[in-house]
Amino acid sequence: MTQLPVTALVVAKAPVPGEAKTRLAATIGFEMAAVIAAAALLDTLDAVLATPVSARVVALTGDLDGVHSPEVLRAKLTEFTVVDQRGDSFAERLANAHADAAVAVGDRPIVQIGMDTPQVTADLLSRCAQTLLGADAVLGPAHDGGWWLLGVQTAAMADCLRDVPMSRDDTGELTRIALQDRGINVVMVDELADVDTAADVEAVRRSCPPGGRFVFATAAAGL
Repeated sequence: MTQLPVTALVVAKAPVPGEAKTRLAATIGFEMAAVIAAAALLDTLDAVLATPVSARVVALTGDLDGVHSPEVLRAKLTEFTVVDQRGDSFAERLANAHADAAVAVGDRPIVQIGMDTPQVTADLLSRCAQTLLGADAVLGPAHDGGWWLLGVQTAAMADCLRDVPMSRDDTGELTRIALQDRGINVVMVDELADVDTAADVEAVRRSCPPGGRFVFATAAAGL
């Protein structure tokens, strides 16, 4: 498969009990929520590894020593360039992640995702990356009004995220407007559901490839 001249960037939080998936934890407890978060992250990383891109970066926050079976995640991360997240707000950390990825591996088009969509596949990421190569930016909306994917031609384009309120039901629309206000044409790509609460699990699980970690972990939790 032809390699795409794109960087795949995953913005992730170490799945530490009490810090990861706290809204999901309200239903199933901190320990199991962290296990599910780890499963979602590992499935996401596998999808990125299977995507034919020029570079793969993880912008990480949190203490890996507090993760269940940290050796599994540490081993997976050796296949990525890892940069530390920096910034006081989530919006700042997102914008800085794009900038730091460009410094680490070169300023080429970037497709950025999080760890809340374990149903993502290499085929879908490849299609989004290919779309980005013919556009200024691409945006993948989430069912809850946010977004699960942002692709930009240069890291500097993501600087507008600093002014976008995050984790709201209009974050996706405000992100699109922020890009367009800077003269950046935005192409919308597939809409996905992400996992924040127990009510989100079933719809996402139905869309996951069979045999994935997220499918197993959520079933084991009785969700």
